[in-house]
Amino acid sequence: MRDFAEKFYKSKAWRKLRDYVFYDRDFCTCVRCGKPGKIVHHKVWLTPENIDDPFISLNEDLLETLCDKCHSVEHNGE
Repeated sequence: MRDFAEKFYKSKAWRKLRDYVFYDRDFCTCVRCGKPGKIVHHKVWLTPENIDDPFISLNEDLLETLCDKCHSVEHNGE
């Protein structure tokens, strides 16, 4: 986790939204490949400039549950 994001990822608002997306909306399943999900990913990468904008950081439509492999592909192109 990047230093600027630590407070955000520990916030009650993030944990509540993350749990909703992971368990209730995506049913613990990777939305790209259907395997078991591992992480709720921001489609718009968070930066120091946008992390405090709830329309980006806490927008359900900009979140997706991914498995480790799909998350790695998203970040590393592998």
